[in-house]
Amino acid sequence: MKFGGTSVADAEKIRAAARRAIRAQKQGRQVVMVVSAMGKETDRLVDLAKQISPAPSHREMDQLLSTGEQVTISLMAMALEEMGAPAISFTAGQIGMVTDDAHTKARLKSIAAEKIHKELDAGKIVIVAGFQGVTESGAITTLGRGGSNVTLVAVAAALKADLCENFTDVDGIFTTDPRIVPTARKLDTISYDEMLELASLGANVLHNRAVEFAKKYNVPLHVRNSNNNKKGTLIVHETESMERIVVRGAALKEGLARVTLNNVPDHPGVVARIFHQVAGKNVVVDDIIQTIAQNGEATVSFTVEIAELPECRQIVENLCGEMKCSARYEEHLAKVSVVGVGMRTHTGVAEKMFASLAAEKINIQNITTSEIKISCLIDRTQGKKALRVVHDAFNLGGKKTVKKKTAKKKAKKKANQ
Repeated sequence: MKFGGTSVADAEKIRAAARRAIRAQKQGRQVVMVVSAMGKETDRLVDLAKQISPAPSHREMDQLLSTGEQVTISLMAMALEEMGAPAISFTAGQIGMVTDDAHTKARLKSIAAEKIHKELDAGKIVIVAGFQGVTESGAITTLGRGGSNVTLVAVAAALKADLCENFTDVDGIFTTDPRIVPTARKLDTISYDEMLELASLGANVLHNRAVEFAKKYNVPLHVRNSNNNKKGTLIVHETESMERIVVRGAALKEGLARVTLNNVPDHPGVVARIFHQVAGKNVVVDDIIQTIAQNGEATVSFTVEIAELPECRQIVENLCGEMKCSARYEEHLAKVSVVGVGMRTHTGVAEKMFASLAAEKINIQNITTSEIKISCLIDRTQGKKALRVVHDAFNLGGKKTVKKKTAKKKAKKKANQ
């Protein structure tokens, strides 16, 4: 069971999560809880760091941010003990959760599950700190924002768990973000591939690496609301019935920046050199476009998250000095996408998406596709509008919600008459 920041935001919510774990244990299960920092604690720590230094080292940021989860695991263990349930808390280092040394965005390498098994066999509920790990030399690392989801699935895979539940503040996975599109509909099931695309394209319920782990190790993942006992969304392997649904969901990724290098020498190895430098600083690149070369020169552009632009700019400026090219930076972009495994066997999806955006005068600056997704790069100011447009174009909204609203309007009109 994993409980996100909103599900452990205060003492009462921590007790509620503890009661849920105790109920599961009384049903004959061995229970491991993965917890995040309380509420907005990580944001508070980031803000505090920026008050001290505008550009703190990544190593020291990991030292700082990992303390949020350490507070929660201790409080959760106290709550369980107070309710009569034996419990023990562990930091990532204490259970041998080893990562690489990419501070602030580390990737898991291995987990030593023996200590967890020992405590479970002793009848205890085990609480593990999410979001963090340690390098082989013992340095604390963090897994990036949303990394507690990665911890959840990795621990479940290491333990060969029968059930993996992600408790959050929403009822499950929706066709899109219900805060932007009120008619968004909750999905009962979704495939690993669809969820992986949605997570990568801006859906914030799950980290894309968590979905990768779940698919690789065949971990059934259930996304549920910690405030009720309703069935959530089950993330599973693709089934034949899923292919009949052409588009499963839509996503919006805001906060993108585009880097464009002009007059790049059109020689073998030049592009590899550019992205070798970018990868060396652990900057994650999104879309890449290279134009047809003219007069021995090409234009190369790619997108990154806006938070990584300062570091990326430094790399690019150094490269431009060496290669005698020029660079341009744009910070006003977003990406709207539609996803569905049914795209493999159906036509007309791209045409419908492009036509719906054109009808609302939303200009498409770039298009990328895969077997099961289509993404359009657009101006950020039109991002939320674009998401609503494509969601409606593919009729992804919940019909019950629409009918309910219509019925209310009719009742109000009748009362006025």
